[in-house]
Amino acid sequence: MDAVKQKLWTRDFTILTLGTVISMLGNAVAGFAIGLLVLDKTDSVLLYALFMTCYSLPRIVLPMFAGPYLDRFSRKRVIYTLDFLSAALYAIFFVLLLRGYFNYTAYLLMSMLIGSIDSVYTVAYESFYPLLISEGNFTRAYSIESLIYPLSSAIMVPIAGLCYKTIGLAPLFLFNSVTFLIAAIAETQIKKVETHIAKAAERFNGSRFMHDLKDGFAYLKRERGLNAITWFFFVMMLTSSVCLTLALPYFKNLKGVDGIMQYTFVMGANTIGRLIGGGVQYFFRYPAEKKYHIALFVYIAISLIDGAYLFFPFWVMLLFMLMDGMLGVTSYNIRISSTQNYLPDEMRGRFNGLFQMLIILGTIIGQLIAGAIGDLLPIRWVVAVCMGITALSVFVIIVPNGDHVKKIYNVIV
Repeated sequence: MDAVKQKLWTRDFTILTLGTVISMLGNAVAGFAIGLLVLDKTDSVLLYALFMTCYSLPRIVLPMFAGPYLDRFSRKRVIYTLDFLSAALYAIFFVLLLRGYFNYTAYLLMSMLIGSIDSVYTVAYESFYPLLISEGNFTRAYSIESLIYPLSSAIMVPIAGLCYKTIGLAPLFLFNSVTFLIAAIAETQIKKVETHIAKAAERFNGSRFMHDLKDGFAYLKRERGLNAITWFFFVMMLTSSVCLTLALPYFKNLKGVDGIMQYTFVMGANTIGRLIGGGVQYFFRYPAEKKYHIALFVYIAISLIDGAYLFFPFWVMLLFMLMDGMLGVTSYNIRISSTQNYLPDEMRGRFNGLFQMLIILGTIIGQLIAGAIGDLLPIRWVVAVCMGITALSVFVIIVPNGDHVKKIYNVIV
């Protein structure tokens, strides 16, 4: 065990992981602070919703176009450049707030810029991260990654809430700027040689870009296993987005109880479950020949739990969400460690870009559906039907392509 750990925690892997932890601490604060800032200044749920939508819009298109570029140029340079840019942007937020300046349109444009940065960064990070993982350690490495965001949120959001009530929002943006700056400086010290750059040394122009973009679609189409996984997760993210969007209104409208507090505890149980699941998977490796069937079980179990938990008493909800968090990490770990191990390095950017585009598209479609029907139909039954669709898609999308998916999932990574 110690020998394997030593191989995983190489210098470059450690730098990127610590840089991600530091920047995620800031990101957890930013997500809370920016939304709260807009609500504070506008006192309008509609303007707040529009603000959050504008953040997501670039995430539909940009990943797809970032992929071909990231398959020909340095992903590492893109990562630390975007972190430097984020540090500067949050420093501007800090100065503007310190001076009491607020203009909704200006902040809306900055939100779109942040969304653009995040969308490209995600593709660059997901395409570069596998290069720093030693052979046989993909599962362990992604179990670590799966812990970073929930742990950051669990630590920083309560701290951010306390700061909001005591010293205001401006220092939160300064903290965020500093975390991104530290992460960027650390990432410049990564020494990994990116071999895909040498393989793609010819001139990169508009014609070459379009060829690479089409090649990415063609690759996804001919790889039936990757294609099935991608479209299944599109459906899962769409239906899950409907359910997640409607969860807070459901709890808020409960009679005779503090629904907001219940919602907080239920979502907290899910976060705890993700932390437990990620920790377990760092030490435990699933048998390679059973990972496909484990994934099927997890997909169906998540569908049943998410579709049913609102029909049960509060304490049962907590237990269900704890299980849901543990299963969610299992789903994430099997999917991302297996697909990133399977992908040839020169195609990672394009696949990750297309995958992210479809995931975000599904999320936004789900949010729009939730907004359209949330006030018209019983929320619990909407959630149940949506998760029934997810369970059905396992048998419509994954199972018919099972042999191809097994080639990706049932390997030692």
